[in-house]
Amino acid sequence: MSPKHHDAMERLWESHGVDVPLDPADALPLDLAALFGREAPVVLEIGSGMGEATVAMAAADPGRDYLAVEVHTPGVGNLLAMSERRGLTNVRVALGDAVTLVGHQLAPASLDAIHVFFPDPWPKARHHKRRLIQPAHLGLLRSRLRPGGTLHCATDWADYAQSMMESLTAEPGLTNGFDRYAPRPEHRPMTKFERRGVTAHRRIYDMIFYRSATDEEQQQL
Repeated sequence: MSPKHHDAMERLWESHGVDVPLDPADALPLDLAALFGREAPVVLEIGSGMGEATVAMAAADPGRDYLAVEVHTPGVGNLLAMSERRGLTNVRVALGDAVTLVGHQLAPASLDAIHVFFPDPWPKARHHKRRLIQPAHLGLLRSRLRPGGTLHCATDWADYAQSMMESLTAEPGLTNGFDRYAPRPEHRPMTKFERRGVTAHRRIYDMIFYRSATDEEQQQL
């Protein structure tokens, strides 16, 4: 890490960081209200990279809290440093595996939205099982959304977009907000991964799905 990133981690991690243990058996439930110091809708940013998009969205959306999860320590440090520089109070960051965080530390129906922007496409066929957006993970992601909550994915890899769309469409309890791919939302900041895709003349695919309420939840509404 750079000195700037190391300094941010040293000063801000205790108050703004979340440890995701390597062993899921060691994970403890996360109290989001205590983490952010208030009751507010929470957006989970999976794979926040260097944090530019997370900071931009959190700054433009002060009524919601943003929890970013990233495995790259310099990215975590950079996000903390940028958040402090912008004076943001609605950003926290988790270091570690997103599936462990979602599955073992976040409660069902605790999230207003989940963003998965330009995840690793794992382009080789033998590595497709490592992709985040796949049937094995979608039930878990859906369960952490409140009824009506949003799962927003974006990628510049055509075959991954097709696979995402098929998996998202087939997942019970998720409803596409559009006929197929969504138009690019103005609120989604341009990331360096998207810029690379645009420079390489690749199409950008956005998918915006909503969690449907179960019959039991419908009765409670």
